[in-house]
Amino acid sequence: MTHFIRLAAIIGLAIAFFATPNPSFAEGYGKQKVVYHINYLGGENSKAYRGAMRNIQNHINAVGVENMDIKVVLHGNGISMLQSAMADDGLQTVIGGLKSQNVKFHVCNNTLTGRNINYSDDLYDVWEDDIVPSGVAELSKLQQEGYTYIKP
Repeated sequence: MTHFIRLAAIIGLAIAFFATPNPSFAEGYGKQKVVYHINYLGGENSKAYRGAMRNIQNHINAVGVENMDIKVVLHGNGISMLQSAMADDGLQTVIGGLKSQNVKFHVCNNTLTGRNINYSDDLYDVWEDDIVPSGVAELSKLQQEGYTYIKP
């Protein structure tokens, strides 16, 4: 069953990745800078996280990867998405697919410190450059820089 779920995730990612935006739609959207805010638990089978990642992929598909600058800020319970991905091949595939489209994941150092989480051992595909001092301060900074705030 696990192989079936992984295969389904890979096929779904391939369809999303190769989906070409309708040029008439994409032209109307123009270039966009967006920050997605995740600070909640994913629920059973990381359903909320998968839904948020699907929203991001749909956004890219509609506007075109070349027109998007997307950041995902994770803090508080949102860090659980990257913890869950350590053992979830499907979630790994989705996160990796978004990263391959230049989506940047920013991880809150306050949460890591407060919860005694080691990013290199406990979180999926997180690097030192992904760590920001404060998730909420990062959200404010990005909005001041013109990023549109979205909480899926």
